[in-house]
Amino acid sequence: MKHNNFVHPSITLLKRSIDLVFSIVCLLLTLPLFVVIALMIKLSSRGDIFYCQLRVGKIKAGKVVHFNMIKFRTMVTNAEASSGAVWATSNDNRLTPIGRLLRKIRLDELPQFINVIKGEMSLIGPRPERPEIVIELDKKIPFYSERTYDMTPGITGFAQVNQGYDTCIDDVKTKIAYDFAYSLSLTKLHRWLLMDLKIIFKTILIMLLGRGQ
Repeated sequence: MKHNNFVHPSITLLKRSIDLVFSIVCLLLTLPLFVVIALMIKLSSRGDIFYCQLRVGKIKAGKVVHFNMIKFRTMVTNAEASSGAVWATSNDNRLTPIGRLLRKIRLDELPQFINVIKGEMSLIGPRPERPEIVIELDKKIPFYSERTYDMTPGITGFAQVNQGYDTCIDDVKTKIAYDFAYSLSLTKLHRWLLMDLKIIFKTILIMLLGRGQ
C-alpha cells in the first residue's frame, strides 16, 4: 500500500518542539522524585532500578523503527522468563508492591521523557507495543501496524486515557479506532490542539485518581 504523509508539517514541527521543551522541563523538575522512586525500588526488591524493553516505533516508507523504552522497574526480575511476552492484568502477581503503586499513578512512565528527548517517542501518540506481540496482532487484525505509520508512539494517548491497558484482542480492536481517530486530528492544527488538551487533562485525572494499572 502506498502512503502519503498526512501529518501537516506545521503540526510536526510544533509537536516536536512541545515534546522537547516539556520533557526537558519535566525531567529537571522531577529529578528529586527520580531519586526517591529509585531508592524505593532498590530497597523493596532485588534487581535494576530501570527496565528497558524493545518496542516498535514509527513506521515509514516500509521501514520499522525499534527502540528500547525506559521505565522504572515495576515487576520482579525475569518476570517473563517462563511466560514470554504477555499483557499485564489488573491483579498481576508479577508486580512488586512499589511497582503496583507506581503503575496506579503512572509514575513508572517518568523515564520515558528520555525516549521523548531522543525522538523515539512523543508525549502523546499510539502506545508502542513489543515486536513479538505486533507480529501476532498483525495476523489477527488487518492493518494493525498502520496505527504507527508516520506516527511517533506516545507516553500517553487517546486510546490509553479512554480504555487503559490491553487484556484481550477485543480491547486492541477498540483501541485501534482511538489511535486512528487521533491520527486524523493531526491533519488540522486546531483539531490537534483540542485533542491533545483533552488527552492531557484526562491523563492528569487518571494520575490524580490512581486509575492506572
